[in-house]
This record gives sequence, structure tokens and C-alpha cells, in this order.
Amino acid sequence: MARNLNVLVVDDEETICISLSAWLAKEGFRVETASSGPAALERLSEKLFDLYLLDLKMPGMDGLELLTRIRAIQPDASAIMITAHGSIQTAVESMKNGAIDYLCKPFDPEELSLVMERAATNKALRDENVMLRMQLLEQQDAIFSGIVAQSQAMHAILSDIEEVAPSNAAVLITGETGVGKELVARVIHMRSEQSQGPFIAVNCGAQTETLLESELFGHERGAFTGAVKARRGLLEMANNGTLFLDEIGEISPKMQVNLLRALEEKKIQRVGGARPIETHFRLISATHRDLQQLRREALFREDFFYRINVFTIHIPPLRERVEDIPILADFFLQKYNQETRKRIEGFTQNALAILKSHSWPGNARELRNVIERVVVLARGRMIGSEELDFLKSRSVECQMENLTLKEAERGHIQVVLTSCGGNISQAAKKLGIDRVTLSRKMKRHQLNRD
Repeated sequence: MARNLNVLVVDDEETICISLSAWLAKEGFRVETASSGPAALERLSEKLFDLYLLDLKMPGMDGLELLTRIRAIQPDASAIMITAHGSIQTAVESMKNGAIDYLCKPFDPEELSLVMERAATNKALRDENVMLRMQLLEQQDAIFSGIVAQSQAMHAILSDIEEVAPSNAAVLITGETGVGKELVARVIHMRSEQSQGPFIAVNCGAQTETLLESELFGHERGAFTGAVKARRGLLEMANNGTLFLDEIGEISPKMQVNLLRALEEKKIQRVGGARPIETHFRLISATHRDLQQLRREALFREDFFYRINVFTIHIPPLRERVEDIPILADFFLQKYNQETRKRIEGFTQNALAILKSHSWPGNARELRNVIERVVVLARGRMIGSEELDFLKSRSVECQMENLTLKEAERGHIQVVLTSCGGNISQAAKKLGIDRVTLSRKMKRHQLNRD
């Protein structure tokens, strides 16, 4: 292991300082010495060290008091205590005060090497943990920044997230497809006590009941044809983390019973297994369906509904929060600028007007895809209305999709009649039908020539 650690040896015996300094330098440590507690504290005013070797028995200020003073300056300081009066009581007292190890005089070279090796390993692990925590915080900020919003509705959702995240309450997130339910679930996880555990996401609507059961609960070897080896389920893998069940409205009543039991008992059994396995996780669910209506139709169990619905967050569709469209579009623009290495500056007013007038049936997901497309195709420094012409035809298609066949036929006949100035013969010819048929349809749809 590469050491490269800065070590401060504090001992009132000069020979100890000299011998330790020489031995540790030979082992690859950078060593400085101090002959007393006050001298050591003076050194700390200039620099901090990775590791401290402190003599327990020193005149004026002993090693335990010095360690307390050092940790007041450097809370994460690592120290090894040195004493000529080794005893279990002294060792316990040293450890209680934050020492990571203990050495007795006279030193055994092999023991000294072993203790320093453990100290170096301990320091490397602590540094790695600090780095991982920093990366986690950066990841939290990156995910949280993904919820960009201007509307009051979304700011209220951000407040709800901050309120519910620290608890262990089950959360149900509702909203149309594409509004960002999984993103909200990830932010809740990142802001929770389970943030250092796994985030396991499952799309319940993408699998059959049998496959979903095996996916969630796992199975033992030989539990069914093709189960050639045991497999851990996602409920087991989510232990000490968060389980996100997307499209929970699609699961069968039988699966609802199984999940309810797992949530209540904090235990599961693999398919084909008999041994209960403990698992503790935070449940976040999401659906675009009306679970209350499913409950009334006896398609969703009432006990399961109340178990997963301790706290509800509803995300409104993008068409109901038009003020979020420009800021979301700019967020995606910067994202895809970076990915494509382009420098598109923004949107023209006409382009923004088109974006704000579109109904966005696919919500934020559709907006993200649209911005990715226009960034790839754009040639100028601004995105204009010409890059978004395809949205106009898409809007017409979406409007037609929402019409019944009767409504679509009536509207089409009315448009053709108007274009022909009410001339039934011309309109019939355009529609590819005879005059009698057109007259019959006009009567059925209560249309006139005007």
C-alpha cells in the first residue's frame, strides 16, 4: 500500500522521537516530531497531519488531553497512543477518546509495522468514504436540479419532497405518463436516510404476474422450469434502500396480497423457498391510473391502497403549468448542447410560442425528446419556429386521436362544406361520395350548408 502519510510523533523522550522518525521514514512515511503537547499544538497551527503518534505519559499535558485538543482542531484526526505502562484499562480509555490503535514501549518492529499498516489502511478507507459522500452529494444536487420549475404547483411539490423525504413513510406519486414520477422518487430517495442504500426501480406494467413475482421475490433453484440456480429478488436487494414500484396500478390482486404481507412483516420468501428473509426498505409507488376508481371496481385492494398511500404527491401535466415549459426547454437545451458540443443560445419568441401552445400529451418526456431532436438538426445560433414546424402536425394528430369516429367525421364534413361554399355537389365530389349519401350524413350530424 502506498503510504505517503504525514505523521507527527509526540514524545518527551528524544530517543523515542529519533528512533520512530528513522523507522517510519524508512517505511515511506513523512515524519515530524514534537517533544510536548504545547509544541505539537504549535505545529498544528501551521499544518495538519494524517496521523498522530502520541505518548500517553508526558509532563504538563498528557497524550489523552493532547488528543482531545487535536480533535477540537481536526475532528477527523487519527491517533495511535504510545505508553510504557500498557494495560487494558489504558487501552480502553484511549479508544474511548478516539484513538484508532495502541502501542507499548519498547516497540516490537513487526508490531509497529502492523499497526502502521492498519493506520494507513484506515486512512485510505476514510478518504474513500469522504470522496463517496461528496460524489453522493453531487449526485443529489444533479438529480434535484433535474426538477426545474417556475410554476407554483411544482414549487409546492418541491416543498412536499423536502417534508416527506426524511421520514420513512410510503409515498404514492400520481400523474400522467412522462411527467417525471421516477425523477421525483429518486429525489425523495436522495434526500432520505436511505440515500446511501440502493434505489431499485421496477416497472410493474411491463411483466406478467409470474415474471413479476419472481423478479420481486426471487426464487430458489428448481422452483420452476428454467430456475437452474437461486436468485435474489428485488425486494431483498432493496434492503436498507428504496423500492420504487412504477405503474403499481397494473399489478394483480394476488400480487397486492403478497406485497402487503411483505410490507407488514418486513420479511419475504423466495418462490419455492421456505426460509423467511428479512428486508427493510422504503416504498415509493407511482401510477398514471385512478387507484380510487380501481378500488371502487374491486380491482385494487383497499388495505393495500392505504398501505402504499401514506403520503401522496400529484404531478400536474405540463399543459397545466405552461410557465414551466420555457425553463424546462432551456434546461434540456443546455443538456443537449453539452452532449452534441453545440452552442445554441436559446429560442426565438415564435419558437417559445409554439412550445407553449403545444398540448404535450407526453409531458416533460416528450418535451425532452423534441429539444434533443431540434438541437441535433439546428444549424443557427437560435432555435426558431421553422425547427418546430413538425409540432404543428403533431398537434393536429393529437387532437384527432382524442376524437371519436363520429366527431372526426362530422368535423371533416363541416370543413369540406365550408371550403366549397355550401355547395353539396362539390362537397360530395371532394369527399368521394354521392350527393344523397352526403345529405344523409349532414342530417345525421345536424349540419347545414353554412
